[in-house]
Amino acid sequence: MLLVDSHCHLDAAEFDADRDAVVARARAAGVTRQLVPAVDAASWPKLREVCANAPGLFPAYGLHPTFLAGHRPQHLQALREWIERERPLAVGECGLDHFVADLDRDAQAVFFDGQLRLAREFDLPLIVHARRAVDAVIAALRKVGGLRGVVHSFSGSREQAEQLWKLGFMLGLGGPVTYERARRLRKLAATMPLEHLLLETDAPDQPDAGNRGQRNEPARLVTVLETIAALRGASPDQIAAATTANAERLFALPSAGSF
Repeated sequence: MLLVDSHCHLDAAEFDADRDAVVARARAAGVTRQLVPAVDAASWPKLREVCANAPGLFPAYGLHPTFLAGHRPQHLQALREWIERERPLAVGECGLDHFVADLDRDAQAVFFDGQLRLAREFDLPLIVHARRAVDAVIAALRKVGGLRGVVHSFSGSREQAEQLWKLGFMLGLGGPVTYERARRLRKLAATMPLEHLLLETDAPDQPDAGNRGQRNEPARLVTVLETIAALRGASPDQIAAATTANAERLFALPSAGSF
């Protein structure tokens, strides 16, 4: 099986001591490619270096809403320059977070809108964070229009999911779907159209139920795959083939073995 981890933060400090071994374990598990989204402007140079040093890692550049305190208006212009120069496969991680109480929602919206417009201008997919903010994200996507991408770690309703599919967005599912108490999410995973599904780990965060409380890593994507396959009554090979094709299509990923 060839798998794509559509969302992992391999540039995070948690991997500084053993990043090469983490990547090797991912490859041994069949995870051939990973999208590595940024969180703030200060992290872009390290992210670029990490991805340049390991085949199969592909950076996305963006401004994450929960890192709002470090964002500055000029960072949107800087992002434009990074996109023009680096030619990433996606814009992100960007979005809205209405879970953290002290994050200024108006300021979040300004940075999100700016990144949506850059994605449309450069014809790039988006990697979107939408925590307790799915309706607001949908409204922002509709306002700008002409976009595509993935809402990662999706936790909304079936109705919200259907609205996102109509807007050209896929859903990223990871560790949370492995928890039996996540009944709504597991029902969605079991019944949603496969053409809208991506697999992810969000490593080092969101470990699966068999690894709770521990550092997550891309090799654990196999557990997410096996859980979703079991929920759907399908073979892991079938889910792997479909989700890998989805990732290749959305991000214009080079084929495994071509890099």
